[in-house]
Amino acid sequence: MKIKPDVITVQSIQGYGPGWVQVAGQDDRITRSVIISSGGERLDWLCDAFEDLRAEHFEQLAQLQTELVIFGSGSRLRFVAPALTQALIRRQIGLETMDTQAACRTYNILAGEGRNVAAALLMR
Repeated sequence: MKIKPDVITVQSIQGYGPGWVQVAGQDDRITRSVIISSGGERLDWLCDAFEDLRAEHFEQLAQLQTELVIFGSGSRLRFVAPALTQALIRRQIGLETMDTQAACRTYNILAGEGRNVAAALLMR
């Protein structure tokens, strides 16, 4: 049996820490909220803090037409009110919530498997 190392051919997160993430192949650390998708998109997510989340933020995620959104809620696990996520529900897009560092790890695993996913990451 030959064993070959996994090669991730989609956009992945190569590093993260409190208040930042770094996309593979890029030198800069991202310190603002961001959306990263397995389709190659990297978009500003114009929401500085969990308390600022509105339905429009989830509408932006729904426009990506992924099968799943991994929501990184910042340094600790916090769940969004279902009323804010109606755009995802209407399009039958799954939503998984976890702290941002766990969301980075989960995104990499699912994207590496070829899944059509996006990570929406709050940095605070």
